[in-house]
Amino acid sequence: MSTQRFNALKELLSRDIIKVEYPEKCTSEYFGSNIFEKKKMRKYLSKDVYKQLIASIETGSNLSRKIADQVATGMKTWALEKGATHYTHWFHPLTDSTAEKHDAFIDISLDGEVFENFDGSLLIQQEPDASSLPTGGIRNTFEARGYTAWDPSSPAFIVGKTLCIPTIFISYTGEALDYKTPLLRSLFVLDKHSTKACKFFDENVNKVTATVGLEQEYFLVDEALYNARPDLILTDRTLLGHASAKDQQMQDHYFGAIPQRVEIYMQEFEIEAYKLGIPVKTRHNEVAPNQFECSSIFEEANLAIDHSLLLMELIRRIARKHKFKTLFHEKPFKGINGSAKHTNWSMTTNTNVNLLKPGKTPKSNLQFITFLVNTIKAVHDNADLIRASIVSAGNEYRLGANEAPPSIVSVFLGTKLSNVLDGIENSVFTEEMNSNEKTEIKLDIDKIPEIFVDNTDRNRTSPVAFTGNRFEFRAVGSSENPASALIVLNTAVANQLEMFNKQVNDLIDNGIEKEKAILQVIREVIIASKKVRFEGNGYGQEWLDEAKKRGLTNISDVLQALEAYNFPKFIELFEKHKVLTKIEIKARHEVRVEKYKKQLQIESRVLGDIVLNHIVPTVIKYQNLLIENVKGMKTIFDEEEFKELTVSRIKSIREISISITEIEKKSEEMRIKRKNANALETLNQITRAYIENVKPYFEDIRYLVDKLEREVDNELWTLPKYRELLYRH
Repeated sequence: MSTQRFNALKELLSRDIIKVEYPEKCTSEYFGSNIFEKKKMRKYLSKDVYKQLIASIETGSNLSRKIADQVATGMKTWALEKGATHYTHWFHPLTDSTAEKHDAFIDISLDGEVFENFDGSLLIQQEPDASSLPTGGIRNTFEARGYTAWDPSSPAFIVGKTLCIPTIFISYTGEALDYKTPLLRSLFVLDKHSTKACKFFDENVNKVTATVGLEQEYFLVDEALYNARPDLILTDRTLLGHASAKDQQMQDHYFGAIPQRVEIYMQEFEIEAYKLGIPVKTRHNEVAPNQFECSSIFEEANLAIDHSLLLMELIRRIARKHKFKTLFHEKPFKGINGSAKHTNWSMTTNTNVNLLKPGKTPKSNLQFITFLVNTIKAVHDNADLIRASIVSAGNEYRLGANEAPPSIVSVFLGTKLSNVLDGIENSVFTEEMNSNEKTEIKLDIDKIPEIFVDNTDRNRTSPVAFTGNRFEFRAVGSSENPASALIVLNTAVANQLEMFNKQVNDLIDNGIEKEKAILQVIREVIIASKKVRFEGNGYGQEWLDEAKKRGLTNISDVLQALEAYNFPKFIELFEKHKVLTKIEIKARHEVRVEKYKKQLQIESRVLGDIVLNHIVPTVIKYQNLLIENVKGMKTIFDEEEFKELTVSRIKSIREISISITEIEKKSEEMRIKRKNANALETLNQITRAYIENVKPYFEDIRYLVDKLEREVDNELWTLPKYRELLYRH
């Protein structure tokens, strides 16, 4: 076995399970101990300051400098008591990760005395470099100034010795350079129009909050094996590797017993998550070997996104302590299950009503149907933009495969709910629904009957599936910031509700009874959005054919899918609701295209390096062994026996020579194609050249290398194999 691979396996086998110190108390007793939440605010702030801060969080009102100074003082006192030495503005740039610049609390007075300082100005605003992060052309390289501004609605927290303050990130000229800014704007507009719709049913509703529950899938690879794979280190996925004889076909890993070393690691990151107020609820083995999942309880959407990104960083950090490496890539291993970040979305009123949960009275169910069908219509009208919000280089390998939603955006409801909507559409208002003999409904012309939560199944092939009391957006990639998808969904639903509210009010103004007006508009919405509803197998060819007949778009090309950001109707949508300006939209399009192009560029270079520095030398060594073996056999056997006994070896030598020549040829061609692509003028031209001229070589070269992996002596192969990466923990 090669020294590199041998040492990696040797190090893995010597692993000891790391002991973890568990808190000697219930989770509820230390939950949130590292966040500056309401209980601590009451302790470290005066009653008046606390009251104004809570009002700002709940209504979005501005805080005066005086109040900010007092909040900063209380926050600093708490942080210092917790042992913090630094503070940072923590934000979400357009990189799908987080960013932070740490500053020490210390300051020096004019007479040289050192003291801790943190006032309102430092809390409210900081000035990081804007030109070194993705801006999509909003900032030039020489224009460095940008601003981070405190988001009071997301509590500050402590990681290690640093007080982290969640913030937005904008340019010197005021454009949003992050995900949080447009997310907050989209939440505001959704609240505005959802609340107006709720007024048709309950005058006491004065606020609607979008809530999100996230499911995070990921792979774990032992650190030693990871370090022996340049492709994993540099691209987060395996560019080469023959399938293991056993992978997931026995279906024995999903929900199986969690390996001891993995479970101890999970327990530690959950402890740290609980201290940060992240409500991690579930952990389990996923479908593929060494694939796992954790999920959190529903939270307010802005906080849920903060927690999602923070949780990813926790998972990475604690994994390193346990000598694991985490792979968040959507498809790190060819031929086995990929990873997603299922994003469950709903809306809740200040009266504690989940607007996407069926009720127990005709009135509450009319409200439920209202929000259900308007969400469906929003997905129908904005399918191309929704797709654009989740496509990426990683997700490209997952979407459309028989493990993840197809590129066709559709909505699954389940047979029972579909029957209800069909009944309204066709004005057939007598229908029975039976589930274990507990559900019976009767539809009168002006009523929606009782509907139970479990009248819907679950459809894992649907990109947007209704699952009883929420919509599950299954297409979001595991490595992505889910805010990208939520910004689109929130804005689209808000826009649809605005139109719905106007149509209903127009009918009421014309003398139609409110309940009948609502049903009339609901019926129109159901008819207008029906083609996006699909109850069957999204993986089947039948659906592809049917979707085409319906006029639904099926765009698997990432560059083409991202073009939706430039569609006038979507630019108008964002500008109308002041979620994104035209400049900000075009910047996001450019950032996403640039990222996609760079990922293809990096993968091409890494693949070429591995082929020339690992594969070809290894294969030549093996070929030389065969040649020496054949030469030795010639000295022992007579000519007739020699020919008979060496025919397969000579054939292998010849085939290996052909494969090496082909690999070297294709690698050089790929390099030239990459060079030619880089010489083109526009970003779109370069990216298109990578897609059409460079990327096809990935599979061609992989096929040749993976074939050789099966033939070459296991002792010589330098790269850890799939059977080792997937079954060593």
